[in-house]
Formats: sequence, structure tokens, C-alpha cells
Amino acid sequence: MISLLYAAAARRRREWYAARPQARKRLRHPVISVGNIAVGGRGKTPFTAAVTRILLDLGEVPAILSRGYRRAGAEGAVVVRDRDGIRADLARSGDEPLMLARQLHGAIVMSGADRYTSGRVAEEHLGATVHVLDDGFQHLQLDRDVDIVLVAEEDLTGRTLPGGRLREPADVLIAADAIVAVQDTVRINAPHAAVFGARRSVAPVRFDPAGGHPPGPGAPVMAIAGIADPAPFFSALTTSGWKVVVARTFGDHHPYSKRDITQIVAAARAAGAAAVVTTEKDLVRLRPFRPFAMPIGWLPLTMEPEPPEEFRRWLAAALGAARDSIIG
Repeated sequence: MISLLYAAAARRRREWYAARPQARKRLRHPVISVGNIAVGGRGKTPFTAAVTRILLDLGEVPAILSRGYRRAGAEGAVVVRDRDGIRADLARSGDEPLMLARQLHGAIVMSGADRYTSGRVAEEHLGATVHVLDDGFQHLQLDRDVDIVLVAEEDLTGRTLPGGRLREPADVLIAADAIVAVQDTVRINAPHAAVFGARRSVAPVRFDPAGGHPPGPGAPVMAIAGIADPAPFFSALTTSGWKVVVARTFGDHHPYSKRDITQIVAAARAAGAAAVVTTEKDLVRLRPFRPFAMPIGWLPLTMEPEPPEEFRRWLAAALGAARDSIIG
């Protein structure tokens, strides 16, 4: 019953903004939103990185506008990265913006709850030509030109909060311009939107140089993850040939402490692990505690659209149409 009420309230909120376009703030340059309808675990941040790389390749200067979950301070807009380099630390930026900033050379990354203010700073002072709204499908206060929504199979039949894991019911996908199925089993019937798939892939484990000499592939490791859905990470690590002798999970965006690090290293050594391997997002939160007492590595994850060239053509056309609309 409570989930039904939550779903009704979510629909009503979206309808309210749809009926009042003047209630949304408008940036000068196009806004592309990447989001989902579930609570975490759909790969929206790595997909945001993929979209940003395509925009860079198209000659754009993209600015990622991120909320910066659990960041410290009350600054309205933090420049995490400009086109020349990283300008903020973890406390001021938040883990996902800082992770994106480390990956995307040449892009702009902004952090702050007020995405409009972040966008204005990026436009007026940093030369942004297009904005990518990270986790933006529910951020209705900012007008956008393109809504890309990532969907898993369970999202199409699941329940909304608090009884389920959906932020909004599946019928709100009518507002999407493109729907990206993150699993091969997802079947999307959406004549109103472009439909694509996504290819999740991992690169070889990389080790932080501040943890000593790393072991070779296949060595026994301790796996740790503080993300919304850690199961794919653990599975990918095993599939990559590493022997996971002990695993531990933390809450999403967990703020690691010195005590956590001490306990992790002790547990790894007790289990006979030669190293600790984690996610790239977790590594951002672990790096302030370097040097590490043992090798710590991370498993790079990418989420690429499928088919890639078809998505690139669609995105370029959607961006062009957005510019024509703004000028008109």
C-alpha cells in the first residue's frame, strides 16, 4: 500500500513539472541526462563516462553535473575538474565526481546539489558547450533536452520504494528519449524512444603504486566493495582469474576510516590474501589513506552503448536537434 502511494506521488511530481515548464531552470547549452528509475546498481556513472567520451570525440567540451553525494561543505558549485586538471579533493567533490574527473581528461566535472548553478559556472567560466547530468532522470528542476534512462529487467515489473527498489514506476519511461537495456534479457517496447543495449566490460586489475609490489593474476585476494550492487564486481573479479579468499561489503558511498583500513588489511592477511582488490569508486575513497600496508588494486569497469556507432549517430543528431531548438 505504501509503495502504491509512493508511486502515485512520484507520478504526480513528474506531472506537475511537465505542466509547468516555467518551473524548470534553463541553461544556455544543451543538457543530456543519464539516469535510471531504480536505486543504484544500473551502471549510470560508467555510462555517463561513456557518453562524455563520445561528446569529447565529437569535438564538444562536455561538463558533467553531479550531485556529489556525501561531499563535505556547503559550496554551491565545486569545480572538480576543468579541461586542464583536477581542482578539488574527495571531501569537496564526492567519490563519483572525483572518479569521473580522474578518468575524463579534457572534460569538465562539477559537483553540487544545485546543478543549474554548476552548469552556469561551467558555461560562463570554463567553456562548456554541452552538459551531462549524472543521475538526472528525477532531477526535474533543471530543464534538459535529452533523457537517457538505463533499465534492468526487474525495473519493468518491480515495486517502488519503500517496498521495492524503484524511485519511480516503470510507466514514467514514457518521458525517456532513449532507453538503454543493461541486460540481454530486457525486452523494451517503446515506440516513443530510441532503444539501445549496453556492454559491461572490465579491464585487467590495476594496482596503486603506494601499496608495494603487486601479485600476479590468479593470486589469492580479498575483495571489498562499497557500492549499491556489489555482486557483478565480485563475479567479474572471479571471472578475471583472481582467487577471492574473503569478501566484504560496505554501504554505498561508505566513508572509509583508518580503522576500516586496519581491519581490512588484518582480515586479508588472516585469509592468506596477497592483495586487496576493490572497485574504482571505492579506490577514490581509499586513496587518502596511502601508503597502504599491502597491495591494493581496482577493477576498472566500463559500460558502453550497443550498437556503438548507431548510438553515436543518435546522440549527435539529438544534440543537433537540441541546439536548433534552443536557437529557434
